[in-house]
Amino acid sequence: MPEALIALGGNVGDVGETLTHAIAAFCDDSIVRLMARSSDYRTPPWGVTDQPPFINCAIVAAAALPPLDLLARAQAVERQFGRDRSKEQRWGPRTLDIDLIAYDGITLDTSELTLPHPRALERAFVLMPLAEIAPDWRIAGIRTADALAKLDQAGIEKL
Repeated sequence: MPEALIALGGNVGDVGETLTHAIAAFCDDSIVRLMARSSDYRTPPWGVTDQPPFINCAIVAAAALPPLDLLARAQAVERQFGRDRSKEQRWGPRTLDIDLIAYDGITLDTSELTLPHPRALERAFVLMPLAEIAPDWRIAGIRTADALAKLDQAGIEKL
C-alpha cells in the first residue's frame, strides 16, 4: 500500500487526548493503517500568534485510498472532533487539524489538495515530528531531517 506523511495538531481542549483518538479514528481499519507515530510537541502558534500554543504530532500511514479520498477521510475525522472550517479564522485556534504532507512521492495540484504540502518545508512544527519518524523521507526532493535543520526550532518542546 502507498504510504502518506500526515501532520496533526490543535490548540483547543484536551489536545493530547484529541490527537490520540483522532489517530485511532483515522487509522481504524485495513484501509488506513498506522505505521509510525511521533511524539507530541508543544509548538508556538504560527500565522496568528495571539493564541495558545499548539500540540503537534505526525504519523506515517499506509493507505489503500487515493489522495483525495484520504483527504476526505481526514476532514471527516476533523469534523468528528469538532472542527468547523466555515467558522474559523485562518491559522487561528482549532480543536484538530489534519494535513496530508506527502503521499508516496506523488505530485498533485488540484483545488482541493496540493502534494507535497506547499508550505511543509517552511514549518518546523510540521518537520520536527516528521523527522522523528521519517528522517529520510523526501518532500520535494529534500530529506525531512535536512529541511528541519535549516529552520528556527525555537520554542518547540517535545512532550
